[in-house]
Order: sequence, then C-alpha cells, then structure tokens
Amino acid sequence: MTIRPLSHVRSVLFAPAVRPDFLARLPARGADAVVIDCEDATPSTAKTEARATCRRLGPELVVAGCQVMVRVNAVATEWFADDIGGALTGDLAAVVVPKIETTGELDTVRAALDRVGLVDLGVVAGLETARGVADARVVLEHPTVVGAYFGAEDFIADMGGRRTRSNAEVAYGRSHVVLAARLAGVPALDQVVTDFGDDVAFAAEATEARNLGYHGKLCIHPAQVPLANGGFTPDAAEVDRARRLLAAFDRAAAGGVAAVAFEGQMVDEPLAGQARRVIALAAAFGAVSPSETGEPHDR
Repeated sequence: MTIRPLSHVRSVLFAPAVRPDFLARLPARGADAVVIDCEDATPSTAKTEARATCRRLGPELVVAGCQVMVRVNAVATEWFADDIGGALTGDLAAVVVPKIETTGELDTVRAALDRVGLVDLGVVAGLETARGVADARVVLEHPTVVGAYFGAEDFIADMGGRRTRSNAEVAYGRSHVVLAARLAGVPALDQVVTDFGDDVAFAAEATEARNLGYHGKLCIHPAQVPLANGGFTPDAAEVDRARRLLAAFDRAAAGGVAAVAFEGQMVDEPLAGQARRVIALAAAFGAVSPSETGEPHDR
C-alpha cells in the first residue's frame, strides 16, 4: 500500500494532548495542519491520558476539516511502543516522530505502524540532534518519511551551544535539513519561535525559511498561524511581478534569446523557474483571484 503524502503545511500548530480544551478549538485556528503532542507538551505522568485523548479527539478534528498528526515520543523512550499502539488512528495525516537519528529507527517505526495496521501512515521525522542533522540526507531518503522538521532548540542543546536571536548558531543545521528534504522530495518545516509574543521575529524567520526552501513553519501558539500562512503565501504584488517577468522572458525566448533585462535585472531560466513557482504557490493556496493570476498588468 502506498504511504499517503502530506498536503499543504505552511502552518503546523502544536497543542498538548493533555489539554482537550485547546484541542477542541484547533479547527478555528486556521492552521494547515495540527499536531496533538504526546511528547514534550505531555508530562511523563500523563502519557496514558494523552493517548486516550488522541484516539478520542483526533477523529473529531479530522471530521472538522483538520489535517491531523500526532507526535509520539522518541523511539528510544519507554513510551514509544504504547504511543504507536494506543494514540494513533487510521485517519491521521502522519505520525510525527522526534529526535530521529538513523534509518534503523525509521525501520522500527515502520514495523510498529505496520503491526497495528497503519500501513499507509507516513512519518514526519524530527531532526533535532547533532547526529540526526548530520545524517539528514540518508535519514530522509527512507521510504516511510513524508516530511521533516528542524528542531533548533534540541539541536543546540545537544551541541552544547547557546540559542541567540540571530540564529547564526543554527544556520548550518537549518540549511542542511532543508537541503536534505529537497533531495528526498519531502516538505521541510522550519524551527519554532519560542517567544510566541514576538510577531516580528516570527515573521522574519518565516521569510528566511521560505527563502531557504522550507514549506512551512512549526507554530506553538495560535497567534503564529496567520504569520506562518502569510509568510509562505505569495501576495498579489509578488504574483503580478512574477507574471510580468515570465511574459518578458517568454517573449525573449520566442525570439531566440535565452536572457532578458527586466526591471534592471538580468533574467534567465533559473529566475523564470522561480517565478513559475511563485505563481504555482499562489494558485495552490487560493491567494489571488483569477484576474490577479491572469495576464500581467501594464505599468
């Protein structure tokens, strides 16, 4: 059976599995996907309760229109096996597994999912340790992987470093993970912003992440969801410029010219390809009206 791919993941909102009140409000938050978290957001004394909540509320969230995932505990923990057997349902979009480091761990996850009949459920792999990030390319090529996220906080903790607002200390890891995901053909999700009251920092990181090639961003507070959606959705002005650029490029190509000057910039096929992606993204998210994705405006 084919493993199901993920749909759009501009914003992926986490909520504790032990907070049914939070979970009940998820359909109204506007996130592309939601994650019921049995790992970090669930204390060790409440794991059993968390699994029951996942099985009870997960299907209700799916019916309400959410793309739902569950984050289980890491493979090496004492809770992993019970999470797979007791927290997951067949209508989930994927299972999120943190701190993945080896393909052997993914073999273990795949075997565990198959044993409970979830043969078409894929894995979003958390790359958040030194080894996981270093071996990201090999790990993400595993056939059970349908997505990945970069966990900056755990990564720096494992490295023995310090987190800063500049993100300089995670620049390599962040870039390495999205590159590995691109080569594996799976969407990559960018790191969290722990200060959920800092909209400026979140918006800036979303822009950086999109520029790097990330498909979306992890959200730990509902207020971050519209910022993520906006950061990964081309606006009308960006689409308009992309269409005008393509029109100029196509006219040049029709005349046998492989590059053209456009608004002070030399445009060739790589830049034309970027413009096509902008238009495709806008269309996928319904971000612009048909008139705005039609012929370019005269300026």
